[in-house]
Amino acid sequence: MSRTAAILLAAGSGRRMQRVVADKVLAPLGGRPVFAHSAAAFITSGIADYYVVVYRDQRQMMELSAYAPTPSVLVQGGRERQDSVTNALAVLPPDIAQVFIHDCARPLIRPEQLVALHKIVRKENAVVLAHRVTDTIKEHNDRARLRTLDRSRLWAMETPQVFARDLIVRAYARVQARGLRITDDAAAVEGLGHPIALLENPHPNPKVTTPADLDYLEFLRSRSR
Repeated sequence: MSRTAAILLAAGSGRRMQRVVADKVLAPLGGRPVFAHSAAAFITSGIADYYVVVYRDQRQMMELSAYAPTPSVLVQGGRERQDSVTNALAVLPPDIAQVFIHDCARPLIRPEQLVALHKIVRKENAVVLAHRVTDTIKEHNDRARLRTLDRSRLWAMETPQVFARDLIVRAYARVQARGLRITDDAAAVEGLGHPIALLENPHPNPKVTTPADLDYLEFLRSRSR
């Protein structure tokens, strides 16, 4: 019987936190570390049979292990996000059929969204949580000219991003072989020309990037109670 794995990424450097907090995924949010909120959503959803927690260093690993789903395999991340994902994919057992990849700096994911993504990936083999772009987006070229993009066709990518195991493994093998640099998992799959479904997220799912984001997340949590 095939199983589903969840890769929980926590190894990011957090350079844009301006040293306000030592580790953004361990920063307090509602009395618990940011990481704990993502872990709890996955546990509540029941969609994953196997967890890989990707950590930055030994000190972080010890702290993450207190909140990680049980059982979890802990794997050290790489220099770039794509290296961390590659390391995690390498430890998956052979019976894993679907893989969730989630940036744990996005703590507001909901269990029902994880369940919905799980249903879609079993039909489509690739699905990403995303939201529509509402701003006017312009492209700026080398000649200082602007081009307005059609925002009705623009989506902002979030995580989790979910894939058939064979598909995402092939996609990352191609990234590694060609020395490509990508910023999300969907970009790796795009390189294979495989279609990717979108699940629209009607709820805010911001990423902790700067110190102000923690205050915003606290506000969102208080509003959703």
